[in-house]
Amino acid sequence: MGFAMQCSSYGTCISICVPHRFPQTPLSFHVPAYHWNRFKSARKNQRMMVLCSVDDRSNNLGSQRKRKIVEHVCLLKAKQDLSEDEENDMLDYLYTTQYQMGGVVAISLGRISAPNPERYTHALFMRFQKKENLEKFYDNPFYLKVLKDHVMTYCHGLTNVDYESEVADEMLSIFRKGEEFNHGVEFVLLISFNEDALGNQAEHALASLASMMLESPSLIVQFTHGLNFSPSSKEYTHGVVIRFRSVEAFEIFINSKEYKNAWHYKFQPIVHKSFSLHFSVDPVGTEIM
Repeated sequence: MGFAMQCSSYGTCISICVPHRFPQTPLSFHVPAYHWNRFKSARKNQRMMVLCSVDDRSNNLGSQRKRKIVEHVCLLKAKQDLSEDEENDMLDYLYTTQYQMGGVVAISLGRISAPNPERYTHALFMRFQKKENLEKFYDNPFYLKVLKDHVMTYCHGLTNVDYESEVADEMLSIFRKGEEFNHGVEFVLLISFNEDALGNQAEHALASLASMMLESPSLIVQFTHGLNFSPSSKEYTHGVVIRFRSVEAFEIFINSKEYKNAWHYKFQPIVHKSFSLHFSVDPVGTEIM
């Protein structure tokens, strides 16, 4: 069983990965038609649950304020003969960085269980209050020592993606705290848009994805995305993080006609490269270091 944890300074996460490059449609699962039909018939009734579900519900509530946050995604390539003890040492130290500096409001990390062409083996996700906190994180002596002694000792490569996004200006959404964040699936999508598509076309495609998130409160808890400003890696232009309510919800959405059409018509023509992974999140307390 893969080692993984999540904490919003309160809570905990696991991980598997499904990479893809175009012209493939990202992530393909076989989901019986009756599942999707059942979802569509129930969705209208469940939209009233919006206040306690999808974070971007604030778009439906014009008066609700939003808070800017910064998200950091790091993908690692560990050595092939990494032992269980070495892996635990690396992940333990990465996990505890949240307690050594200010500004970290959520963290999740774990082993990527599915082989992929990029040969990434582990993933780290962190949320910060603002850019200044992320900048301090990169230069923090404790973190630099963790990288030197407990990460790069076991890994031969890493990729970073950092972006600014918005969430509802409330504690549960900002800190990813509460029952809705104790279980489900967290999906990370990294995208490299064609240079001539950066701007209106890319934003239009991402806006269409955000619109789909708002229409799926029975499937999705939170959605964030933004332009990558990482100084160390420009392989991807944008990052997307989606928290799904369950594995079934994740598979239904990813395999839906609406999502496939959006990906085929709005993303595929303007995307050079993409990579995705998802974390299966256990209830808090079932996975500990």
